[in-house]
Amino acid sequence: LALNPWDVVLCISGTIISCENAIVVVVIFYTPAFRAPMFLLIGSLAMADLLAGLGLVLHFAFVYFIPSEAVSLLTVGLLVTSFTASVSSLLTITIDRYLSLCNALTYYSERTVTRTYIMLILTWGASICYGLLPVMGWNCLKEPSACSIVRPLTKSHLIILSVSFFAVFAAMLQLYVQICRIVCRHAHQIAVQRHFLASSHFITTRKGIATLAVILGTFASCWLPFAVYGLLGDYSSPALYTYATLLPATYNSMLNPVIYAFRNQEIQKVLWAVCCGCFSSSLPFRSRSPSDV
Repeated sequence: LALNPWDVVLCISGTIISCENAIVVVVIFYTPAFRAPMFLLIGSLAMADLLAGLGLVLHFAFVYFIPSEAVSLLTVGLLVTSFTASVSSLLTITIDRYLSLCNALTYYSERTVTRTYIMLILTWGASICYGLLPVMGWNCLKEPSACSIVRPLTKSHLIILSVSFFAVFAAMLQLYVQICRIVCRHAHQIAVQRHFLASSHFITTRKGIATLAVILGTFASCWLPFAVYGLLGDYSSPALYTYATLLPATYNSMLNPVIYAFRNQEIQKVLWAVCCGCFSSSLPFRSRSPSDV
């Protein structure tokens, strides 16, 4: 096959995604202090994005060096599984942050750990089921007219994935609006009790809204074009539009480590310790709730 520049860009994007998220996975896995529910969820997100990056690289390698329909189904299945798990992990992190504010007194309990494991099982179980559909026969290899903008996914399969994205985005939007309201209300109560100036309350509110805008804005701007095009396009749509909407979607996996992991002060401590060559698994950590991150 003639080398497609878009495939090269996707492969480079996958390599960067893999390197970034591999760092997060290794840091969380090898640091005993990172066994709290919020770190498990961040680790789940990083693992999903790591697999997504590897899937992009493998897809490029197999398409141009080992062309095979069976291998194509496996790589597409891996990409569907990993990207679905990535989006679902973002929702579980949002749910965890919301519950940490609503149930602040009981958050650090065995019940939270159990709930976290249940969310992880549901996330990866549903993602693996989505990814196995093309491998188990729900593909358009024998009926090209049923293909979506992403071959060999069928049009109906991609519609389900796109609708699922909109459902996840709506749930995240609702939860983050509630989180913003709770944070603003708490900041107002603290300002009143401690006789702070109104400007301090305004600064806290502005920071909360800015954080909300960054998280949701990044998620929407990355995935929304591909989700909309997945609903409108079909097998006859120009491949250029598919690449132009799919590439920004991969950027979400590239930005997730920055937004959810590298901004965390505990993870920053470990990374600085590793860079200085003085890594210790017993580094002191301050107990923080997901709402602080």
